[in-house]
Amino acid sequence: MSHQVLARKWRPSRFEDLVGQPHVVRALVNALSSGRLHHAYLFSGTRGVGKTTVARILARCLNCETGVTATPCGHCRSCVEIAEGRHLDLIEVDAASRTRVDDTRELLDNVSYAPVSGRYKVYLVDEVHMLSEKSFNALLKTLEEPPPHIVFLLATTDPQKLPVTVLSRCLQFNLKPMPAALIAEHLERILASEGVAAAPGALLRLAEAAEGSMRDALSLTDQAIAYSGDELGESEICDMIGLLPRSRLTELLDVVWARQGRRMFEVLGELDALAPDWARLLEELAALVHGVAVQQVLSQEPGAAGAGVPDDPASRWAQQAAEREAPEDIQLAYQILLQGARDLPYAPDARIGVEMTLLRMLAFRPAPDARAADPAAPAGTRGAGPVAAASSVAPEPAPARTATSGATPARSPAPGTPAAGASVASPPAPRSASGVREPGAREAASVPAMNARHPAAVDQDQPAPSPRQSSQAAGSGSTSALDWHAFASTLPAGPARELALHADLLECGPERVVIAVQPAHRMLGTARTRARLAEALGRALGYEVGLDLREQAAPSDNTPAARLAADAADRHARAEAELRADPVIQTLQQTFGAEVTRVVVGDDDSRPEADTPPAS
Repeated sequence: MSHQVLARKWRPSRFEDLVGQPHVVRALVNALSSGRLHHAYLFSGTRGVGKTTVARILARCLNCETGVTATPCGHCRSCVEIAEGRHLDLIEVDAASRTRVDDTRELLDNVSYAPVSGRYKVYLVDEVHMLSEKSFNALLKTLEEPPPHIVFLLATTDPQKLPVTVLSRCLQFNLKPMPAALIAEHLERILASEGVAAAPGALLRLAEAAEGSMRDALSLTDQAIAYSGDELGESEICDMIGLLPRSRLTELLDVVWARQGRRMFEVLGELDALAPDWARLLEELAALVHGVAVQQVLSQEPGAAGAGVPDDPASRWAQQAAEREAPEDIQLAYQILLQGARDLPYAPDARIGVEMTLLRMLAFRPAPDARAADPAAPAGTRGAGPVAAASSVAPEPAPARTATSGATPARSPAPGTPAAGASVASPPAPRSASGVREPGAREAASVPAMNARHPAAVDQDQPAPSPRQSSQAAGSGSTSALDWHAFASTLPAGPARELALHADLLECGPERVVIAVQPAHRMLGTARTRARLAEALGRALGYEVGLDLREQAAPSDNTPAARLAADAADRHARAEAELRADPVIQTLQQTFGAEVTRVVVGDDDSRPEADTPPAS
């Protein structure tokens, strides 16, 4: 048989030819160069990463006729015989077929004899974890103190099955699985030497299917050459190994993000004709979405647009999708795909599970800030959290109560603020020391949170002014032209609200508004978030303004978020003081020796509340 498979033909014979294991090569080369050799080495790792190859190269380095060296000549008799597998002093043992203790004792009977033709007698025991417990016990003494001419080279795919007594007697090297990009690069060099043309996408798909094993990649390459001939294309490789072309997967994501439901079912029907693995399809879609999210982060760096992007169709598509799609859409799509992959075993059919996952991506989208602030939008789609369904409509809430006795007519919202049905986060209402909500506590939803620290400065009988009213009363050109805390509290949930809550207002003029954030919150100020916040400022002030974002190193306690945190701390301190002063608590302490270890103030919005105060 003249043909030799690629995995054997291209097996490395020197450390310089070894791919993907630099940490192992460096340690062995330094040990050979300095003469600090150990008598037992253990090489562990998954299949096809080079355990046996490293052991054979080390055997050549020890028995080369030029001397113990990290660069064997490859031409002497010892090097040639070891490469051909017929050297008398290299004893290769398959532990999977010789597990009995009698086999181990027979092997050790020859340890005391000197090498026949080499410098060292090398025992290469493959899959050593398959030995029985008694075999390990028989090996321990010789493994710890062998004769000076003996070297043990052990290889295993499961080092956890080895006794610790064996591990402590060996130098252990863990060979890592190889990255797909490194495998593809090595395959490109081999195929160029073999005279076989291959598309970059085909090599990458072969490398991904190998799952970190170079031997598996070479075996798949042999199969691909037999399948496709002297030219390997991505579509042929995907057909051979049962994968779907990346171009079809990217097309599927494009039609989903374009909300083209009919075309989505057509693409799924075309993919169904290829008999795909539906679970693997969802995993590959999630991997593509992950690539888009990474590109969106990298593109935010100055001068990083297009820099370092590999020149292949999948990478170019990821860059285009990163510029086209919103970051929140990408994050939601990734979460839906992961959830769909987890729920796939419970679906009536695998394709049904995939279809429902993609339909979920069509049905759910993060609520845009502009729609959330539009008073004409349906109530169920404004401030509905991260996901808003088109068919959900929130019921009309009851009119808010004021802090004064009795009920007053509900006032219409000021321009630029959400309607009454909008879900706008409000500070929790105050409670009494016993934990019962105070009558009229719902007034906190209409009063800015910052006023809780200064109740005397606010007229409780008057509604809180809107940001636009404040700006009209104070004029423009100073920071007092905009009630920043009230404006931030009226924003719908989203990145723009988070940026406003963690920012200080430095300047509010007729043409621009200047805010400052600390470096820890700099990532909130993306171009998209700043644009949305500028639109909200324009609606609140009544005219278009530009938004400038600056950084301030010094911490600030004047941001809306800082004041909200301070308000929560004050409420907690007051509640704890009232609780400790409660006569019942003091009686329990005096009578039974009870201790108040921790006071937890519950979420006011988490429990139901009555529309009317409790009867006296």
